Amino acid sequence: MKYAFIGLFLLLSLCSCSAQKNYEKMADSEMRRNPEAWMIDFSKTPGWNYCHGLEMQSILQVWKRTGSSRYYDYVYEYADMMINDEGKIKTYKPEEYNIDRINTGKILFPLLEKTREERFCKALTLLRSQMNTHPRTTNGSFWHKKIYQHQVWLDGLYMACPFLVQYAVQFDEPALFDDVALQIIDVHRHMYDKKTGLYYHGWDESRQQRWADPRTGLSPNFWSRSIGWYMMSVVDALDFIPKDHKQRQEIISILKNLSQSLEKFRDKETGMWYQVTNQLGREGNYLESTGSIMFIYSWIKGAQKGYLDNGYLQKGIDAYDKYIERFIRKDAGGELSVTDCCAVSGLGGEKVYRDGSFEYYISEPIRDNDPKAVSPFIMASILLDR
Repeated sequence: MKYAFIGLFLLLSLCSCSAQKNYEKMADSEMRRNPEAWMIDFSKTPGWNYCHGLEMQSILQVWKRTGSSRYYDYVYEYADMMINDEGKIKTYKPEEYNIDRINTGKILFPLLEKTREERFCKALTLLRSQMNTHPRTTNGSFWHKKIYQHQVWLDGLYMACPFLVQYAVQFDEPALFDDVALQIIDVHRHMYDKKTGLYYHGWDESRQQRWADPRTGLSPNFWSRSIGWYMMSVVDALDFIPKDHKQRQEIISILKNLSQSLEKFRDKETGMWYQVTNQLGREGNYLESTGSIMFIYSWIKGAQKGYLDNGYLQKGIDAYDKYIERFIRKDAGGELSVTDCCAVSGLGGEKVYRDGSFEYYISEPIRDNDPKAVSPFIMASILLDR
């Protein structure tokens, strides 16, 4: 009984209001693990990568919530190092047409607002210019990368859509609202599975990839994190899509339907989701933390913003508590860690071909403190003020 009480006390200490919130604890833990922001995502050299942008976006939100300049300084020092006076971004090559690179541009909006440094404006314009000529499918969906011809991945929706609609507001380019609506709705048209209510990871319009179904062009499985990317792209893009936009309600309906579908695929014991979303209990499948927290974040934000029924707020809170029980570890030094993160998954490729099979998804490395779990956890904690 004594040890059960101690365990309960530690859990309540982590979940409840205290001198320092979960979002501060996790941000501080990450900043200790990565003394310079370019080290995020276990990086050995500085780079302009989507995980950097994802995590620094969450740290900027901690700065705005707390007012503590050390969070802002952490991000500013990265941008200061990566962007020169002409707005050129170190390691970024627009001609590669890599949609992942766009995501990090989101950190530049608050930096520009605070500093008024022209180089940040130029860098934003440079990133936006990539999407002017970015390759597209016949219907207008962005290819994931130039090297992945004719392919749309769910991941790419998060990388470009929230950035583009925020750019539309900042720089008065309303045509981008229609373009982002097209991206979200076209994915629903081509990648939605009516039987499960889930979305396939990838779609090859050309049907040339070995992973693509020769009839539909779809990849063979549902990967939780890719669905999480798509879900977050919707709730974050809705922050900027005008309330009177003709396709806004259709986008909200997509979010509602996906939210309902995900309830069917939660593990009954833990309340979390598996790496391969619909293969509950299959040998080798595992409860995965990045996709799970992306779903939780989207439920909480969607309900708080009024896109989802208010019941999803309580569902999100309950899932958040269960997430802490299952995936959050408090280390001996007081640092918080997130466990059971899929490091990376993709489709195709040259050196090692990723075939989208169940066996492929469960074979990728699992690690702690991946930014793709850390960051949505920080952002969900801010939404709940936890």
